[in-house]
Amino acid sequence: MKAKRRVIILDDEAIVCERLKTALEKSGFYVEAYAQSQQVIDRIPEHKFDVLVTDLKMRKPDGLDVMSFVKEHSPSTKVIIVTGFATVETATKALKGGAVDFIAKPFKISHLRDLIIKITSGQGE
Repeated sequence: MKAKRRVIILDDEAIVCERLKTALEKSGFYVEAYAQSQQVIDRIPEHKFDVLVTDLKMRKPDGLDVMSFVKEHSPSTKVIIVTGFATVETATKALKGGAVDFIAKPFKISHLRDLIIKITSGQGE
């Protein structure tokens, strides 16, 4: 029996957190969602997550700062950056910083779900 893939979501819009959390839970994921960066920074050392889905533009620390923290404290956690401010420059910076993907908003939740499944295949078995 496969363990549930564990996903942590960070977006400063609570409605985005709630929608993603609900949709991903319906798809069988274990999901925690937070609207403040510090909440994720506090949670990462306490719990193992397979994937972090984080918004790019946040109050400091921003999504790239959180990604750096996660990469340092939980190297096996994959990071997906989502943003409504997609540019080649920000995508390049995110990918060079260790993100496995960079998704422009708006996006289909099914696309995010499929990406999480793809990047975590083989984990939790």
